[in-house]
Amino acid sequence: MASGLDLTNGQLSTATTPVASGDSDAALVKLSQEGHRDAFGQLYQRYARMVHGILLAKVPALEAEDLVHEVFLRALPRLHALRESSRFGAWLAAITRNMAKDYYRQPRVQHERADDSSTADASAVTGEQARTNEAAEILESVRSLPEAYRETLILRLVEGMTGPEIAAKTGLSHGSVRVNLNRGMQQLREKLGQSRAPASAAKNIGIGK
Repeated sequence: MASGLDLTNGQLSTATTPVASGDSDAALVKLSQEGHRDAFGQLYQRYARMVHGILLAKVPALEAEDLVHEVFLRALPRLHALRESSRFGAWLAAITRNMAKDYYRQPRVQHERADDSSTADASAVTGEQARTNEAAEILESVRSLPEAYRETLILRLVEGMTGPEIAAKTGLSHGSVRVNLNRGMQQLREKLGQSRAPASAAKNIGIGK
């Protein structure tokens, strides 16, 4: 996943205010609303994993990489309308989910995905491709779970976020995250079977890491 956000054509000014890495998210949101590019860059660094994880639960892995940037670029001009800066994570998560829905509304997506799959079927399966296929199979197992479970599982297993971090970033309650992780893990174990536990399977679906 790319490590930065290109705001060259964005709407933030080049005005600079000292932005400390320890500033709260709410403080960074306020600064971003005032037009400070560095502050929004800090928010990108803090929330890119969450955005990528939510996208990965819904769209092809390669597309998720590019869409991370699109989510932040979509959020940028709307940031001034966010009244509760403490709700930035939940607000951004909603934008991310809507971006994933928009992705599937584009007719060209279906054709591209069909072409990609036919190319994969025609190619020789090497050792590396076998591992890639296994990762794709595991990821599809996660994606077949209920939405709440697959989001939290990917944030935990692929993005490496802790339960409390998932709650803080997405705006979900700690109890909801705990329940989603526990039930999601149980269902994933049933799908994968005893030969591949979720913890070891996570190493194979660290796409983009």
